[in-house]
Amino acid sequence: MRWELQPVTRQAHRFYDGGLDADDSRPGIPPDPAAPPQIVLRRVAEGGHERFAMQRRIAYADRHLGELLVPRVTGTFRTDLTSVPALFTWLVPKTGLHLPATLLHDGLIHPPGDVTYVSTDGHIVLRPEADRVLRDAMADAGTALLRRWLVWSAVTTATMLSGAGTGWSRGQALRYRVVAASTLLAIGVLGVLATLDLADVADAPELPWMGDRGWLAELVGGLAGAVVVPLVLALFWGRFRRAGAVVGVTLAVLLHVTAALLLLTLLYRLLEWLTAKVPRLMLALTCLGIVVALVVFLSLLG
Repeated sequence: MRWELQPVTRQAHRFYDGGLDADDSRPGIPPDPAAPPQIVLRRVAEGGHERFAMQRRIAYADRHLGELLVPRVTGTFRTDLTSVPALFTWLVPKTGLHLPATLLHDGLIHPPGDVTYVSTDGHIVLRPEADRVLRDAMADAGTALLRRWLVWSAVTTATMLSGAGTGWSRGQALRYRVVAASTLLAIGVLGVLATLDLADVADAPELPWMGDRGWLAELVGGLAGAVVVPLVLALFWGRFRRAGAVVGVTLAVLLHVTAALLLLTLLYRLLEWLTAKVPRLMLALTCLGIVVALVVFLSLLG
């Protein structure tokens, strides 16, 4: 796929109104390249999860596949908008300029693992190609360069770990899965070791790029390692090495931020659960906490 190396400049007109697919209750409405896209969503609560049904299709003129119409069937299609864990919505929100592109991507890979999506020009769209479409479509939708590469790298990593709908052989799928999983695991382990090294924990192994140096030198060495090591590991990702580089460096640099957010999220959910299950206990603990904070505050003033 030589076109992956070609830069994409914004062309907003590539998105347009996709009309409606026909069903037993209505005739179909053909796409209209002269009309802007209409994103009409209906909220659907299913199994305690929030989903959205698209009431109208989105059309996108891809540079290599031609016209793409999503969803294939509006009656059964469901989306959670931009599929990003709640932990990272500060980095990539659920909605924004990238929404038309992420809805397009959802439509191309729905239902999961189904490789039967065919463009108007007869091109079968497999999962890796759908990921590439997402990246180009985000550029056409006006998404900033950094955000669209973060999103593309994340969905590419998910594709490598899953292997569904890719058309890869078993051996190729296994290779990509092992490479992606090993990279993420290695970055996580090295991040923990770097933290122990920085804190000078006794008997903890020292990383060569940090060693037994001053705190500032170890911090700078750790940040350098968070960039260099993922870039080296990304070389094993083959044609997805750019995704490996972006995901690896981002994970390594933001590892501690992610861990702190995860801890705060778990604490909040625990408090939320306790408030619902034992409200009187939570009220008593809240009052006790206020009293302790007041005593500590006054004692420090004194």
